[in-house]
Amino acid sequence: MTVDFVLRSWNAWAPGMSCHEDWRKWHEHQTFTQEEKAALPATVPKILQRRLSPLGRAVFHAADACIDSDKSLPIVFSSAHGEVNKSLEMLKSMQKGEDVSPTAFSLSVHNAISGLFSIAYDCHQDITVIAPGQDGIAPAFIEAMGLLQEHQDEVLMVFYDEPLSDFYPSLPFALNAPAICALALKISLTGSGLPLRFCGTPAHRNDGEQALQILSFIKFLVADDKVLVLGNHRHSWEWHKK
Repeated sequence: MTVDFVLRSWNAWAPGMSCHEDWRKWHEHQTFTQEEKAALPATVPKILQRRLSPLGRAVFHAADACIDSDKSLPIVFSSAHGEVNKSLEMLKSMQKGEDVSPTAFSLSVHNAISGLFSIAYDCHQDITVIAPGQDGIAPAFIEAMGLLQEHQDEVLMVFYDEPLSDFYPSLPFALNAPAICALALKISLTGSGLPLRFCGTPAHRNDGEQALQILSFIKFLVADDKVLVLGNHRHSWEWHKK
């Protein structure tokens, strides 16, 4: 599979990183120095703001900069673990014999953030939510390319994950990023922006799950590197700046 596309715009958020210049500086130091929550767009209703977790706030902040207020577009949400930390807290409550509220449960499922996003932005286009497992960020690209091939003008991809609770062993599985991170990419087949090529490769690698690959892709965007290769023990994928 080889596909040429254009990165029309992108935005990412992590603690202390809210604009492209922040990420360029991060590329030099590779550290996150602040603990903070992402600022939410003023257009998000207060009732929804109260339902958003720190991970959800990061998603909203990252994606808002890639959305035109007068144009709805299909979205592919991708998260390896979603709100699994919320689910763990509910399981602990159940173990103690405590009740779990339906609202808490509904906000912990894998498509919870995408559902809140569709309400806040009045989205009526296709929304896909995937859990890519060991395959990292590539499945979202494959899904988005399929939508573009079905004659969609633009597609928004949103990648997001947060550090897992210590309850879950992250080694030797390479699951954990050092901080909450969300990355939004708006792509098309033509138009202005950064031309890229996406293709498969038989190389066997171990670049970790999506939480780690998000940061690798951001580094690729802000650095002078022309090629990024990410993958696992089964197959890998390449992104080329054209």
